[in-house]
Amino acid sequence: MNTLPNQPDGSIALGDLEKAIRGADIHQPISRLIILENTHNRCGGTVLNAGYTRRVGELARQNGLRLHLDGARVFNAAAALQVPVNQLTEPADSVTFCLSKGLCAPVGSVLCGSKEFIKKARRVRKMLGGGMRQAGVLAAAGIVALEQMTERLVEDHQRARCLAEGLFQIPALQPTFGMPETNMVFVSLKDEVAKNASQIAEELFQRGIRVGITGPKTFRLVLHYWIGDEDVEKTITAFRDVLS
Repeated sequence: MNTLPNQPDGSIALGDLEKAIRGADIHQPISRLIILENTHNRCGGTVLNAGYTRRVGELARQNGLRLHLDGARVFNAAAALQVPVNQLTEPADSVTFCLSKGLCAPVGSVLCGSKEFIKKARRVRKMLGGGMRQAGVLAAAGIVALEQMTERLVEDHQRARCLAEGLFQIPALQPTFGMPETNMVFVSLKDEVAKNASQIAEELFQRGIRVGITGPKTFRLVLHYWIGDEDVEKTITAFRDVLS
């Protein structure tokens, strides 16, 4: 694997991708695959647009590479951009997306690709001990996720912005990546706050609020179907009380 730095918007600069493609040197591994993530988690839930993904796909084809899209939350990206999800996935040779998270199914991710690719993937899954019998109940939940939950993701995005606006007004907090583009809010403790993120998270937990810790002074909060307007206000109040 040859990891490359992301730009603040979650993309990888095309020039960096091109320079990273290895040539015919026998001392180096052969480049085979480019992997993108949309939305990009650790860049704040940022969105890659269709034009960028198309250009990466063209670069891959020009160099004999495949393109895989880690689209765990790609339906959030489509909702944020107000485009059909297939515009964001069309350039990719393979795509994964998650049926849980924003789409609310209890469990499950889907791997998409050509028939030949999926045939091979099923064999590899079996080799690794994967597979599940009597999966109809989970499949039914996945169908509900795809047919009923994709159109409501914009509600999570709106609540994420409301949550961010409330948290950013608390003097002890500052935005990590600015206003959220999708359903993730990243917020950091200012340097003058003596407590670290773990200590604050424990105090929030005592008030019924669970937050993710992404660094010594940084939190990640993710909005989903079961987080309503009252929960957003409760979270803002809990942060304010803990940090007052």
